[in-house]
Amino acid sequence: MFDLAHTALETAKRRGATYADARAMDIRSRDLSTKNGEVGTLNEGESCGIGIRAIAAGAWGFASTDRLTREGVSACAALAVAIARASALAKVADVQLAPESPVVDTWQNPFVKDPFRVPVESQLGLLLAADREMRRVQGVTLAEGSMAFRRIEQFYVSSEGARIHQVKVQSGAGIVATSFSGDEIQKRSYPNSFGGQHMLGGYELVESFDLAGHAQRVGEQAVSLHSAPQCPEGTRTLLLDGTQLGLQIHESVGHPIELDRVLGMEANFAGMSFLTLEKLRTLRYGSEIVNVVADARLEHGLGLGTFGYDDEGVPARSTPIISKGLFTGYLSSRETAALVGEPRSGGTVRAESWNRLPMIRMTNVSLLPGAWHSPDLVADTDDGVWMETNRSWSIDDRRYHFQFSTEIAWEIKGGKRGRMLKNPSYSGITTEFWNSCDAICGPEEWRLWGTPNCGKGQPQQVMGTGHGAAPARFRNVRLGAAFSK
Repeated sequence: MFDLAHTALETAKRRGATYADARAMDIRSRDLSTKNGEVGTLNEGESCGIGIRAIAAGAWGFASTDRLTREGVSACAALAVAIARASALAKVADVQLAPESPVVDTWQNPFVKDPFRVPVESQLGLLLAADREMRRVQGVTLAEGSMAFRRIEQFYVSSEGARIHQVKVQSGAGIVATSFSGDEIQKRSYPNSFGGQHMLGGYELVESFDLAGHAQRVGEQAVSLHSAPQCPEGTRTLLLDGTQLGLQIHESVGHPIELDRVLGMEANFAGMSFLTLEKLRTLRYGSEIVNVVADARLEHGLGLGTFGYDDEGVPARSTPIISKGLFTGYLSSRETAALVGEPRSGGTVRAESWNRLPMIRMTNVSLLPGAWHSPDLVADTDDGVWMETNRSWSIDDRRYHFQFSTEIAWEIKGGKRGRMLKNPSYSGITTEFWNSCDAICGPEEWRLWGTPNCGKGQPQQVMGTGHGAAPARFRNVRLGAAFSK
């Protein structure tokens, strides 16, 4: 693969490129699902090809191919340069890249059990066992389970001298019980909604979830929600578990700090951003205890945003995003870093596949832990609502006004967790919400949650991101019943 990648560079330079890089990728996938005791999905596939970027006449060009021969790769590289020259006709200024020392290295995330060596029958058996336990609960209408595995091997070279080999193994799984009663639908998910929990790691991650062991509780809660009272409306104290807080971070911090959105270079799916350049190091994003980092390093955890090097060969970095409440950093590429005068890229450029153009993507955008414990947090709350597990979300195209609903909630009165509540929701303004945070739980409750389905770009790219969070408390938040009659 490296030989073919170097062929791409040689052709691009002969055609007049002032810079070029190539990513050869071999992606293997396995997706399984079950539904009410039957196999729903069983897909396994492999995709292999090369993507080539080139700068010529001061503009970018990109092309890709799955013709992995010297002739096919050379033709692809020539096309990338030709596209760059055509793009130069409409350029505003020449592309400039922030400097980066070229690296020669190999990197692989740690794992114990290769999920592709585990028999499919065993994996389906685990899902079907959880399925049976959910359907044992009277009132469960639909029991579903899913697993997803990826093995991504990448060979990267650049005309500056970088040569990097990386292998990432990703695993994830989850279950959901749905109950229909009259005209109302309630559901509960584990370990998280929308496909469960996903991280870098092997099949040992899926085994650690004990899906069958949690299935009965999941089913019972889905059924019990029908008889639970509606979540009360009004301004109250809100406590969020880590699963919901992870998505809150994703939508109200992760997307608006993407520098290509800020600069107007990207607006698909999530829109642009309220975090215009003059707000950097001046905006009070949150309260003093709010500290957020974008961290792709292995020591931060095995998140879907963890890697050794991004798709521009930049080593994994940790960038302070919010420091003691102050907005301090963006997610950047070599190009956007140069545009705003930063000395280095933030190392956040990734592509879904070999046939997609690399772009700025969230790494692990995480809220750092505080010092509280959940029982103490509840005991310190006189009148509030504890919400868990996202059900739906909505946020405007500047990432400023939002509304979220969760699957379940519990009322807190006099420092004690009381009755279950259904159809909970909350809304707010991004900066007001984060400034209302007055307590965050500690490292022992902090988890790195995976979001495997973040969409961006046109054509669309679906990328995995990570969000570290522990339960936290927010004061004076507008709560309501989003699905009340």
